[in-house]
Amino acid sequence: MNTLDFLSISSAICPDRECVVFEGRRYTYAQINERSNRLANALLGLGVKKGDRVAIIQVNCSQYLETYYAVAKIGGILVPLNFRAKEDELGYMLTNAEAVAIFMGERYVDMVNTMRPSLASVKNYISIDGKGANVLYYEDLISGASPDDVFTEVEDEDTTILMYTAGTTGRPKGVPLNHKSFSGYVLENVDPASPDVEEKNLLTVPLYHVAGVQAMLAAVYGGRTLVMMRQFEVGEWMKTVEHEKTSRAMLVPTMLKRVIDHPEFDKHDLSSLRVITYGAAPMPFEVIKKAIEVMPTVRFINAFGQTETASTITMLGPEDHVISGTPEEKEKKLKRLASSIGRPMPDIEVRIIDEEGKEVPRGGVGEIVARGPRVMAGYWKDDEKTAKAFTKDGWLHTKDTGYMDDEGYIYLAGRADDMIIRAGENISPEEVENALYSYPKIEEAAVIGVPDPEWGQEVMAVVVLKKGEKATPEEIMESCRKKLSSFKKPSYVVFVDELPRNPLGKVLKRVLREKYGQPKSK
Repeated sequence: MNTLDFLSISSAICPDRECVVFEGRRYTYAQINERSNRLANALLGLGVKKGDRVAIIQVNCSQYLETYYAVAKIGGILVPLNFRAKEDELGYMLTNAEAVAIFMGERYVDMVNTMRPSLASVKNYISIDGKGANVLYYEDLISGASPDDVFTEVEDEDTTILMYTAGTTGRPKGVPLNHKSFSGYVLENVDPASPDVEEKNLLTVPLYHVAGVQAMLAAVYGGRTLVMMRQFEVGEWMKTVEHEKTSRAMLVPTMLKRVIDHPEFDKHDLSSLRVITYGAAPMPFEVIKKAIEVMPTVRFINAFGQTETASTITMLGPEDHVISGTPEEKEKKLKRLASSIGRPMPDIEVRIIDEEGKEVPRGGVGEIVARGPRVMAGYWKDDEKTAKAFTKDGWLHTKDTGYMDDEGYIYLAGRADDMIIRAGENISPEEVENALYSYPKIEEAAVIGVPDPEWGQEVMAVVVLKKGEKATPEEIMESCRKKLSSFKKPSYVVFVDELPRNPLGKVLKRVLREKYGQPKSK
């Protein structure tokens, strides 16, 4: 079964059930199926064919779901782009993907238009929100196209999404994910659509993130109503739960903390919530502990994974969030809650290996590696990075270190590389360092992640100024803000006389983390 079957089956079982609710607009499963058919036929009329890459840059919206299914129906590959990407980042991804078309939200049209001369592969520019000069309008495409089903031979092994993730080289890496990467997880973990079971999912995780796409497709397969928010805003999130009576939600730890700490938390009726899945970044123990206390009827799930594995590979289930039993059992559960990412999913194998690639004994710390049918085959057009991503016998390097206990629970011990994860967003230190080095007052710079109770990690720049130069932290931050997405710029700047290096000249970031590992005043 591929993801196209999800929509066709749910449309047949519950055609009149609301599929998407977004900013006052409500579409049934039958309507979403027809609109995606129309958009697919319109794309065919524009010359888009099987295997072509079609990009989209927009915050969450109902059109995102329609666009995914329209592209999938013709056998194309959707390329979700980070809506916070700057022009250089966006240009690289579009060129690397060789996108033939791009769907744009209103706020991105001007930026994309300025890039047109450098986007040789892009033939069609489509505005999602309104008409404009030199762009096609989304609703015109739908109203002018046939509602007939599109029949394309689509195999489970065909790539359906090309998703870009931050890399340690400073450039995003393209991760091709096929239909079975998503259907394998969904079929194993989600009950199919039923005319007798109605649920509502509240989606705020961005759809350029693999967790957002997985949640979207799971909702369609389950015949659930997908309640979308453009972006997370804590007050609006609570109002939406209360008004729509949503039963499921996915949050990154930062979002959950803002919900339970909000001064009006007790004023909203959130009793409809039954399941909250969290992940994408480390969960501070105090946050999940408080969440369990203040939301006693909610079943919490900690999902751990990455883009390369099409989302979840290990899970700390609802039963692991119930602290009960003997004192010894309670102590064990509290320890798991504080640092475990749970046990491997049924279709995924996980091992802990040493630097030589050998599996370590239970309790021994090493790198977490994984393999299974959902794991990517390799990076998009990059054999070198692909070779580095896998062990010689085909296990994916997650670049996280940890250990496994006697019951199969895995505990994180840190990052195997220097990637920074801020509120679920991967940030390449080298990319930030490149921005810092472009500032004329800076002689040397190194970037590390430091713990933060709200965001998980924040970016810290350790800077050596050129002789005779003076600068303020705010000045350095502002220079980066002009070159990077806002979430990537440093939140802390430390000035030093020199960077610690090994005999070969490599900066010892371990030393920097030991010295500056606690957040400083911003």
